[in-house]
Amino acid sequence: MLVFEPKVSSVIRTDAAPTPQAPAPDGPLPPETLERVHRFWMAANYLTVGQIYLQENPLLEEPLRPEHVKQRLLGHWGTSAGLNFIYAHLNRLILQRDLDVDGISHAVDFRGMAMYGP
Repeated sequence: MLVFEPKVSSVIRTDAAPTPQAPAPDGPLPPETLERVHRFWMAANYLTVGQIYLQENPLLEEPLRPEHVKQRLLGHWGTSAGLNFIYAHLNRLILQRDLDVDGISHAVDFRGMAMYGP
């Protein structure tokens, strides 16, 4: 059997039995879970836009003015919403299945981004 070995960042051949996985849920996710994932995703998108475009007033506590916007943008929006969507669902799976995840983009610690308790 082939398994991914993160220590060498590659697939290796092993004779070990596969690790049992939690069964996949029957049907779609419950509405409460979808609502929590959606709120997590929207909050992450809001933070992303603020980091890319704003240099002041990130919580929009006052009306947005031109001097709040960065003169030179660092980053881009193109892939951000999709990555935040993946992160939101990875967070859900990590909490749901009590997984240990290492090596995700920029060493993100998903357990610190909990949207709801285990």
